[in-house]
Amino acid sequence: MAADFEKNLEKIDGYTKLVGLLATPIGHSLSPRMHNLGYTLKDLNYAYLAFEVGNDELEKAVEGMKAIGAIGFNISMPNKMEVIQYLDELDEGAKHAGAVNTVVNKNGKLKGYNTDGLGYVSNLLEHGVELKGQKVTLVGSGGVATPIATQLVQSGIREISVFARDDKFFSNAEKNVKYINEEMQEYQVKANILPLEDKEAFRREVAESLVLANATSLGMKPLDDLSIIDDTLDVLRDDLVVTDVVYNPQRSKLLQQAAEGGSTAINGLGMMLWQGALAFEKFTGEEMPREKIKKIMF
Repeated sequence: MAADFEKNLEKIDGYTKLVGLLATPIGHSLSPRMHNLGYTLKDLNYAYLAFEVGNDELEKAVEGMKAIGAIGFNISMPNKMEVIQYLDELDEGAKHAGAVNTVVNKNGKLKGYNTDGLGYVSNLLEHGVELKGQKVTLVGSGGVATPIATQLVQSGIREISVFARDDKFFSNAEKNVKYINEEMQEYQVKANILPLEDKEAFRREVAESLVLANATSLGMKPLDDLSIIDDTLDVLRDDLVVTDVVYNPQRSKLLQQAAEGGSTAINGLGMMLWQGALAFEKFTGEEMPREKIKKIMF
């Protein structure tokens, strides 16, 4: 494998296509390794670099990526919603989500996509979770929760209950639910919004759901000693699927609790790989060798 990497490094030249990641903090990201490994395995002359960029620097960074002819770039927190104003076009998934995690530069025109939600749903399907006609309880109000919610709506569920902390970000979850109920009526999915502090409502909604999904940063360092069910462990049951967007650590506190409570526990690693594979294909036109990457990296 080392010889393959050396061979790929030798290929970096004046024709190498640049792909980037704009986010902060960025040190924990596995995207550069994942994408560059994919380029190596596919023998593609691309290079993927990470750039520490927040909202204050985002406009200049986006213009810079366009100016130097980068083929595209990924967007992570806190930039997923902020970046939209600097783009020329959005695909349907990004429009529904109100957030972007992948930008493709085509002849100087920047088009935004969101592969987070589809990556999440693809991971569930890969684990044999049948979503059609089911109810889901989702916790979160940020740039990951929204695309997950809107993609779940498009995946055949019948109802989704969104819980968020009753703070200044609660309005984000309210907007998400309102959008589903008003702008996505053709999917005939009922969406509810409730405060996470209402423990009895949380117990009731989870009891009616097949899936309990954490789309918050609880469980990721420095919040790795916390879980969305610290006060409601009694919601766990044998036929409940508990998912986490957190993949580092691979077994968050929530998933440890879920496994101990007899529930099916699915971490965020598969979602990360799937959303990366979808972005990889948009950048290169090639399929990411996802299984090989999973085997090598994890």
